[in-house]
Amino acid sequence: MYEDITDALKDRVGKTIEFFKSEIASLRTGRASSALVEDIKVDYFGQLTPLNQIASITIQQPSTIVIKPWDKNAIAPIEAAITNSKLGLAPIAESDFIRINIPSLTQERREQLIKILGQKAEEAKISIRQERESIMKEIDKKEKEGSFTEDDKFKSKEIIQKLVDEYNNEIKEIKDKKENDILNS
Repeated sequence: MYEDITDALKDRVGKTIEFFKSEIASLRTGRASSALVEDIKVDYFGQLTPLNQIASITIQQPSTIVIKPWDKNAIAPIEAAITNSKLGLAPIAESDFIRINIPSLTQERREQLIKILGQKAEEAKISIRQERESIMKEIDKKEKEGSFTEDDKFKSKEIIQKLVDEYNNEIKEIKDKKENDILNS
């Protein structure tokens, strides 16, 4: 009985946490990471295509990303997409690849990134709260229909709240780790 409810919450919140991780992966620290650019949309033959689908992305040094498109005609669109992204990166186009040197972060930029990180963490927590409320309404509905007793309802809500607390702690740990990366890179 409780397993159905907890499984539904775990599935929904698991997606929220994965989305949060992917969102903060694009927050730039002082180190190069393929996650920084892999989801940039490139106008490739009239289609907006993620960069990782039209090129290989490698880390050459701790502060250098090398992008080698499978089609040399994609170099100019990739360079334009990176330049137009809000990442503040300056791509350097070579004959058959693009190099991006990741500059070290200023203190002001670090503070901006930490603020953005906090906003994204709060958005994830809000999403988790919304999922909790949705599940709680389902529990109340089941009690009114008679498929849950009052004891089942309170026990279910207690289990759900414990799970939500664990997920919020996980969000906090992920945020703290990323914040530490931003501050110490």
